[in-house]
This record gives sequence, C-alpha cells and structure tokens, in this order.
Amino acid sequence: MTVDSGSKGVELSLSRQSSIILAAKVFGFVLSFFLPVLVVRLMPQDEVGIYRQVFLIVNTAINILPLGMGMSAYYFLSREPELRNPTVLNILAFLFVLGGLLFASLLAYPDILNILFKHEEMGRLSPLIATVIWLWLVGSLLEIVILANREVWLASFVIVGIHLSKAASMILAVFLWPTPEGFLYAAAAQGTIQLAALLYYLNDRFPGFYKNFDFTFFRRHLAYAIPLGLAGILWVFQTDLHNYFVGYRFTPAEFAIYAYGCFQLPLVNLMIESVTAVLIPRISELQMLGDKREIIALSGRSMNKLALVFLPFYAFLFVTAEPFIVTLFSRDYIASVPIFLINLTLIPFAIWINDPVVRAFPELGRFLLYLRIALLVVMTATLVVCINSFGLSDMILVVVLVALTEKAVLTFAVLRKLEANRSDIMLLKRPALTALASGIAGAITYCLLYLLYTPILSLLSTQLLESLPWLSAKLADSLANGLVLAAAGLLFFCTYLVGIYWFGLVDSSAINREHPILKAIGNYWPRFRA
Repeated sequence: MTVDSGSKGVELSLSRQSSIILAAKVFGFVLSFFLPVLVVRLMPQDEVGIYRQVFLIVNTAINILPLGMGMSAYYFLSREPELRNPTVLNILAFLFVLGGLLFASLLAYPDILNILFKHEEMGRLSPLIATVIWLWLVGSLLEIVILANREVWLASFVIVGIHLSKAASMILAVFLWPTPEGFLYAAAAQGTIQLAALLYYLNDRFPGFYKNFDFTFFRRHLAYAIPLGLAGILWVFQTDLHNYFVGYRFTPAEFAIYAYGCFQLPLVNLMIESVTAVLIPRISELQMLGDKREIIALSGRSMNKLALVFLPFYAFLFVTAEPFIVTLFSRDYIASVPIFLINLTLIPFAIWINDPVVRAFPELGRFLLYLRIALLVVMTATLVVCINSFGLSDMILVVVLVALTEKAVLTFAVLRKLEANRSDIMLLKRPALTALASGIAGAITYCLLYLLYTPILSLLSTQLLESLPWLSAKLADSLANGLVLAAAGLLFFCTYLVGIYWFGLVDSSAINREHPILKAIGNYWPRFRA
C-alpha cells in the first residue's frame, strides 16, 4: 500500500525541519567542542575530575526532574490549542517548584554530595550546584517550547545561541577562573540569561499565560506526562549510574580519565536524532495502514545510509584511538584509550534504529519499559557486588554489555512484531559490504600507522619544537598526533571510497555531476569529469 503525494509532502517538510535543527545542533557542537580540549590543558587532573563530577550532577538532575512535563509541550500545544497558555504555565510552574525543592534540599543537606563522591569539595560547592540546576532546569524549556510552537527557524537560532552562550561563558571561565567553582559561576550567569530569554518569549507568544492556571487541566497534564517521564528516568539511570559508581570508588583524577574515555561523539547522536525525527511520522503512518513490509524496507534503507557513515567512523577511531585521545586531551589521558575502545563498540550497532517502531506500537513501548527495569537491576547489582574489584575498564564493559543486550532483545522483539522473515536477511548485504570496506581501510591504515607512528611522531614533535620554540613539549606532542591523525584520516578516507565504489555501494548514475563542488573539481581535474 502506498501513501499519497500529500503524505510525501509532509515527509519532505519534516525532513527539511529535521535538517534545519540538525544543522543548528551541529553548529552548536562545533562551538562547544573546544571546551574539553582547553579544560584538560589548563587544569590539574584532579580539578578536571571534580569539574566533570559537578556537571554530571547538574545534567542528571536536569534530565530527571522534568518528569516528562517539558516534552509534553509537543503534545498539548499541537493537539489542544485552546489550552496553550495553561500548558506553558503548568510546565513553567512545575519546573520552577521541582528546581526549588532540590535547591532547598541541597542547601539543607550538602553532605549528600560528599557521600556520593567521597570528598568534601562537592559539599562546599552544593549551593552553587543547586543554583545552576534550578536556572538550567527552568531555562531548558526555551528550546522545547519554541519547537513545540513550530517556529523551526527561530528554534535553530535559539539552539545556536544557547550553545554559543554556554561555550563563551565556559571558555571565559577556563581563562579567568579555571576551577570547578569558576565554571559554576559561568553556568549560573548563562542560565540567568537563558531564563530571561524564556520569560520574554513566553510573554510575547503566550500573552497573559500566568493568569490561566486550571487545576483540573493540571491534573490531566500530570497524568499524561509523568508515566512517560518515569520511563525516561530509567534511561537516564541506565546511562549515568556507572559514573556515580566510578566517582564513589575512584579518585577525582581517575574519574577524569574515565570521563574522557567515555567521551561522547555528538555527531553520532545528532545523526540518529535527525533520522529518527524523519522516521517516526512515516512509520506511524505505515503502522496505521498496516504495511509492516514497508516499515521493514524503510528501516533497512535508513540502516544502509547510517552504515555508510557509522561503520567507517568506528573502524577509523578504533585504529587511531591513541593519537585521537592524545590530540584532544594530551598524553596525560593516555589511560583513557582502553575505556574509549570499549565504549566505541556501541557505534556499529547504532545503524539499526528501533525507536520509531517502538513508538508506533504501544505494546513494544511497554515491553521496553520492563526490559529497562530488568537490565537496570542487573547492572546495579553487578556494580554493587563488584565495585571493589572492578577497574575502570571493567566498569565501562558492564555498561556496554547492558546496552548491547537491550539492543539485541529489543531488535528481536521489533522484528517479531513486524513479522520479518528469512528473506529480510538480505537487508544486511549492504551493511556487510560496508563493514568489509571499512575493515579493509582500517587494516591498511593500522599497518602503516603501526610501522610509522613512533618515528614520524618523534620527527614531527622535534620539528615543531624547533620551529616554534614557545611551544610546550605537551602541546607539541598533541599537535604532532593531530597531524598523524589527519594523515591517517586522509589515507583511510581514500581507501574507504575505493572500497565502497568497488563493492558497488555507490550508485554513480545518481551523482549530480552538475553540482557546483563537483564542477569545480572537474575544472582542475579533467579526468574527474569523465
């Protein structure tokens, strides 16, 4: 069964909106990318660990406390326009009250944080941590409400503005006051600006919203949001819990090594979010039409496209993990490499996305909830029992195994629901060929890197120190590793392109040879035009 042209138009519109938001988030990522690079070079390792622990608490609180109320704006602003003002008032009041309760709790019992991380610095910083959580929690509504109000272009500018203000305030703190306390003051200043922008926007787009409290609707609002929020909390616990065990068991300096070993690659998540945003409405429509075969085909096509990016990305980072970590974080964090390698294992499995199908079938959502509860219990029990015997690599290994178990079990449930059959195994052909091309490119890159890494690194470091005598040995080492990484990237990329062309993964007939970039290359390289 096919969908009419009107539906295709909606899909294109969603794709365009998704692209706009993705572009804004990528730009924001670029702005904030340099912060950890500066932090590790301008702060002692134990101070870096405390800084990471402080913002672990902040981010965990911001992810948990909304309890689904913030995200409920997407539902009520589009479905019940007559309740627009009560909706934003409910969310704003809910976030303000919960943030205030946490603020009061941390002021009254600051030693709670000392118990979590076994050092007194966290208790001393409790008032500042509580202030930042309160400001950021309420201010987080700004991006959500603009998107829920379907102002995509404004949302893109706001997303960039939020990232720019956070990056600017934090980078300023790096140079003026490079301590966890300095970062908290910078975060509080940025949060105040964002909160002011939120109040201005609400007053402009929802005039008089603060006069429209409806207790009956508030109860219905909570009944809708909190069950979804509780499911989200399970995911936060599953992704953040291991960090608290590491913070309790190890020193702040060791926590810093672990944190940068678990370094998240935001571009991976941004691509998944972008593809998911396009798939959700399309798969929901196909589910209503009962077209399970097309859902499988659509999921397979998205898997093929993500595989072309994620599989080579994984292969490249796997063989260049050491120069990658040293380039970004200096050789002081070389112990992060084994943790980084284990954490990378999740990337290849991200090519198959279950979320749109789970959202389309409510029974799968309930199954996922029970699955996450079971896995959270298993992970917590394992970490509690083994906390004194596990090293840093063991901690991340438990997290990765739990995540892969969820992926495997949920994928099996999704495929059963879609009534997949043996013929669908052919959907793996292109990803398998992509994996082969990535593996070949990775093997060639590794062989050359293994043979030449040490002598080339020594030569580059010496040349940099002689040419730029003001450079420190640590910075010269990072720059030399960066040059090695760039050369390895060029070799890998060229080899990979040959591989995917050789295996027929690139449809040359679909290439737009009139594209300005391709025409420009053709002007300088006539053979390319052929």
